[in-house]
Amino acid sequence: MNLREVLHIVGALLVWVAVSMVPPTVVGVFDGLTVPWVVATLGTALVGGLLWWFTPREVSINTREGIAVVGLGWIVVVAAGSVPFVATGVAPTVAGALFESVSGFTTTGATIFGTIEELPRSILLWRSISHWLGGMGIIVLGVAILPLLGMGGAQLFRAEAPGIPSDRLRPRIASTARLLWGVYALFTVLLAVIYLILGMSLFDAVNHAMSCLATGGFSTRTASLGAYSAATQWFTVVFMLAAGTNFTLHYRWLTGRWLVYFKDYEWRWYAGLALSAVVICFIALGLARGDWDGQVRPATFNVVAIITTTGFATADFGAWPAVTHVVLLGLMFMGAMGGSTGGGLKVVRAVVVAKHTVGEIRKILHPRAVVVTKLGKQPVRAELLHNVLAFLALYGMTHGIGTLIIAALGNDLVTSFSASLAAMSSIGPGLGAVGPASHYGDLGSAAHLVLSALMLLGRLEFYTLLVLVMPSTWQKWGGNR
Repeated sequence: MNLREVLHIVGALLVWVAVSMVPPTVVGVFDGLTVPWVVATLGTALVGGLLWWFTPREVSINTREGIAVVGLGWIVVVAAGSVPFVATGVAPTVAGALFESVSGFTTTGATIFGTIEELPRSILLWRSISHWLGGMGIIVLGVAILPLLGMGGAQLFRAEAPGIPSDRLRPRIASTARLLWGVYALFTVLLAVIYLILGMSLFDAVNHAMSCLATGGFSTRTASLGAYSAATQWFTVVFMLAAGTNFTLHYRWLTGRWLVYFKDYEWRWYAGLALSAVVICFIALGLARGDWDGQVRPATFNVVAIITTTGFATADFGAWPAVTHVVLLGLMFMGAMGGSTGGGLKVVRAVVVAKHTVGEIRKILHPRAVVVTKLGKQPVRAELLHNVLAFLALYGMTHGIGTLIIAALGNDLVTSFSASLAAMSSIGPGLGAVGPASHYGDLGSAAHLVLSALMLLGRLEFYTLLVLVMPSTWQKWGGNR
């Protein structure tokens, strides 16, 4: 492990975080928060610049160092991102500031603030920017930029890319990252323009567009998207679904392959599960309220917000019938597609596990049968299948431990279970005391630190952070690393 090379890249990432703080710093001048923002921005730039300057310029990283860059990079970035919340005094505790920063960069959207309108505009903008950077991955952004400085990035992309590894769009990994960021930026601008046309202010349009495409969920209103028109909510549904879709499919669609979504096996499952959940919630709401006309939009919006792990809300689904809670918790666990900005287990993994389970049942009925787990017509390699099953076990075990700790801190079972799941799956709102009509501010510093750890573990899919605590990661190792 060459720690100096790792710190060199981490320093470059901090410089980019400092650059991203410039827009909220400008807004902060008009908020009367010039000094806190200048201190936060220059402090981040100074630390990043020193790390970059006093470490080797020629960097050649291996797999272990790539994983270390991703893990340490995220930890350092979210720590830097918490500084504006402390410097401006909006966060009551350091743990709360860290929670808000982690929630932003991991695109979770959980917040410690009860009344969003009371926050300075500069802080609102910083929350959305942190979403947008974290949406496609701050490390993937680095992969697109670092080659310009003479640094390779294939190892970083492998460690950062969510879900089962997706196809490359170009032979060079940096080209792939730039293409994905291009599609991401295009959709963000398009949605911001639509919001403007529908009557949002420029500030609100930019913030909500960044939050939506990142599947984040931070809003400039306490009522979230419930504060806006029906047309605004319907367009948000469309773009949330797009953000929860593998971005390589968007690129192929933009290059003329019009049926690419319907040909993709995972996307068909993703769309089918979302539609099924909408129908169930619509029927449950209609039966419970005796009003069928007004249930289509809230059922559709909130189901899509959960399955894409965006976390926007237009209704307090905590007050919905119990059957909808079961459906929504299932969607929280599963999440969006691999290769999207969404979180959760990922649809592709859920499908693989379901198919493998059915195959095991068939083996019981037909012991001599050769049953191969397939995605569409493609067989799933045994190595990949074992990886998925191990990830599922790790996901469930971590969620159980998280639930136990949050409950031990004095919270009820529903709150503990849903808060842990919402943090790991990057959802934001849960049920109970952390439902869409509530916030995380009352849970206390200990719970904020636990949930921050769960958010990071879920966003980086466990292994990237867990290997950092293994001694062998940092030991010298002869031969191939």
